[in-house]
Amino acid sequence: MEIDAINRKILEELVVDARISMTELARKVGLSKTPVTLRVRQLEEMGLIKGYRAMLSPIKLGLTHVTYVTVKVSDTRQKALQQFNDAVRQIPEVEECYLIAGGFDYQIKVRTRDMEHFRRIMAEKISELPYVSWTTSYVAMEAVIDQSWVAL
Repeated sequence: MEIDAINRKILEELVVDARISMTELARKVGLSKTPVTLRVRQLEEMGLIKGYRAMLSPIKLGLTHVTYVTVKVSDTRQKALQQFNDAVRQIPEVEECYLIAGGFDYQIKVRTRDMEHFRRIMAEKISELPYVSWTTSYVAMEAVIDQSWVAL
């Protein structure tokens, strides 16, 4: 299925409000309800729409402290990387984690209540991850851009 202009508009509208009714979505994209519902179902089946979820406010939950941690591991063979990946996924405070090509191996975004909470997560969880050789932390002062999707 092609990602035509209508499908792009459907995706854009769903990113803004995934709870929009099919009737309202149809109105916004200029189609009737049945073809829009069919297109949404096709987009889901294609895997372009992976799911729907509630987006919580970390600020209102008291998770105002964001730290980026770079990690160098001592072993970059596939088995070691998989063990690291499996272990880091078990840390709920880790919001994002990327394997990086460059001077270090991983970039981790950690969201906590405050510096004390971060220090505890760092000492008890991140530093204990398999194969960690060294880490460097960078505290975010302000979110200049924070978007959860890429513009189509």
